[in-house]
Amino acid sequence: MKQNKYDDSSFFTKYSQMNRSVQGLAGAGEWSELKKLLPDFKGRRVLDLGCGYGWHCIYAAEQGAEYVLGTDISEKMLEVASGKTASSAVEYRKCAMEELELDNESFDVVISSLALHYIEDYRALVEKIHGWLTAGGSFVFSVEHPVFTAEGTQNWHYDKDGEILHFPVDNYYYEGKRSAVFLGEPVEKYHRTLTTYLSVLGGAGFKLNRIVEPKPPEDMMELPGMRDELRRPMMLLVSAEKE
Repeated sequence: MKQNKYDDSSFFTKYSQMNRSVQGLAGAGEWSELKKLLPDFKGRRVLDLGCGYGWHCIYAAEQGAEYVLGTDISEKMLEVASGKTASSAVEYRKCAMEELELDNESFDVVISSLALHYIEDYRALVEKIHGWLTAGGSFVFSVEHPVFTAEGTQNWHYDKDGEILHFPVDNYYYEGKRSAVFLGEPVEKYHRTLTTYLSVLGGAGFKLNRIVEPKPPEDMMELPGMRDELRRPMMLLVSAEKE
């Protein structure tokens, strides 16, 4: 059974109170930059891996996508997504992305938001995504930045007065499982280097278009702790194309 923290009632309640859960894409600090990487959705078939509340699925449908499939392992997430989605172009399916079976060349666009760092075998999934895409198809995803995942705990180091000293980066080249605490709950994630994220794409037959290390947007700088996000990268955004 793949990790599924989001169907834990306590964890899900905490997640539902986050800005990105309440406000949707407008509450996601990386959205202004991720949006720039997305292709034209008009008339396209779109797959969203780890779709969560379905915000990106809804957006794709609003932009004219012909068909959108959102997949997630969490039943609670999909219940919320279904309740928020009015478009008949959107379908949701409960499935771990590693276990998903789809026809070759059945999608024009594959997107994934902050989900691939939960996947142990990144290479195998990227190869499957390449097969699902049509020639020239787009693969756009966000993950937690390797600097953020390297040490594992994903927490600042503080002085005796509780002031931030620095963010720890350690064991960067030792890829694999990390145990972190997210929303007060233990969560398992997988660290991989920037080289791995990008070279695996090339090896699978993708052409890299853009990479972005998004800064917090100016209109969010007054939120608690947001200015500290300028001290280290938290996310990595990648846009690639099937050759």
